[in-house]
Amino acid sequence: MGAVESEVTEAIGSFFSDTAAKVFIAGHRGLVGSAIHRKLLALGFTNLLLRTRAELDLTRQADVEAFFAAERPRYVIVAAAKVGGIHANSSYPADFISVNLQIQTNIIDAALRCAGGAVRKLLFLGSSCIYPKLAPQPIPESALLSGPLEPTNEWYAVAKIAGIKMCQAYRIQHRLDAISAMPTNLYGPHDNFHPENSHVLPALIRRFHKAKISGAKEVVVWGTGSPLREFLHVDDLADAVVFLMDRYSGLEHVNVGSGKEVTIKKLAEMVKEVVGFEGELVWDSTKPDGTPRKLMDSSKLAGMGWEAKIPLRQGLADTYKWYVDNVTNH
Repeated sequence: MGAVESEVTEAIGSFFSDTAAKVFIAGHRGLVGSAIHRKLLALGFTNLLLRTRAELDLTRQADVEAFFAAERPRYVIVAAAKVGGIHANSSYPADFISVNLQIQTNIIDAALRCAGGAVRKLLFLGSSCIYPKLAPQPIPESALLSGPLEPTNEWYAVAKIAGIKMCQAYRIQHRLDAISAMPTNLYGPHDNFHPENSHVLPALIRRFHKAKISGAKEVVVWGTGSPLREFLHVDDLADAVVFLMDRYSGLEHVNVGSGKEVTIKKLAEMVKEVVGFEGELVWDSTKPDGTPRKLMDSSKLAGMGWEAKIPLRQGLADTYKWYVDNVTNH
C-alpha cells in the first residue's frame, strides 16, 4: 500500500496553479458544496462544472457516465449526499443507504472510466458519524470500524464508510488518486434551519430568532448544557478541501476539525448574544444530554500545515446574518 501511495503522490502537480482545469463539484448547492464553490471562485478557478439535481441525477449510472464522457473533468469533489437528522434517518433508512451508495459509486466509478484518464484527482467527503458510538476522544482516523455505530444514523454512516473504502480500493487496484476527508460538525451559510430536521446550532439560531421576534420571555433548551461539541465553519472546511486537493494523496481518510470544544451551554449563550435575544435561557435538565463529548483528532491535518481560521463567534454572526437575509426574509 505504501508503494501505491508514494507513486501516485509523485504524479500529482499543483492543484492551486491549475485554475483553468475543469472541476466538477457534485452537490454544489448544499452547505458544503456551495462553500467549496465560493472558495474555488475566490481562488480564480474559471471552469467549474455545476449541475443541479434536475440537470444531472447522480443516482442514475448511465447519466453520470454520459456526463463524465462529455465533460471529462480533471478534478472531482464529491459533496453530494442525502442528509438529514435523526427523525429522517429513522423514517427513511432505505433512502439513506441506497441513495448515498448510488451517488458515490456512480461518481467514483465514472471518474475511473473517464476516457484517457482525464480525472487526475477525486476527493470524497464523509461525516464524523462514520465513527463508532463509543469511539475514544478525541477521535483518531484509526477508530474507523473499531466498534458499533450510533444506531440512529447507521444507514448513512455505512454508506459513507463504503465511500471511503471504495476510494481506497480504487487507489490500490486502479491507481486512481482518490482521497477522503471527514469533517466534524459543520455550520454556516446554506445550513438546514428546518424546525424538525436541523442540527443543534441552526436549531438554536432559529429558536432564539423566533423568540426575539415574538417577544418571548424565555427559551428552553434540553439538557444541562454540559456536553462538549466541536464546530467548524463550512468555509474553513472548503479551505481544507482545496488544501488536501493540492497537498494530500494518501490512502487513509483525513479528519477535518477546528480542534476547539465548546459546551452546549456556552454555545447557547453565544447564539443568544449574537441573535440579540434579551429574555431568559432556561435549561430543562429532565431531558437527555446525549454524548458527553465528541471531538475529532485532526492532528494529522495539522501536521500537514492546515488549521481552522474562523472563530466560532464570528462564524455564528455570519451565519445568523445569512439566516436573516435568506431564510426569514423569504
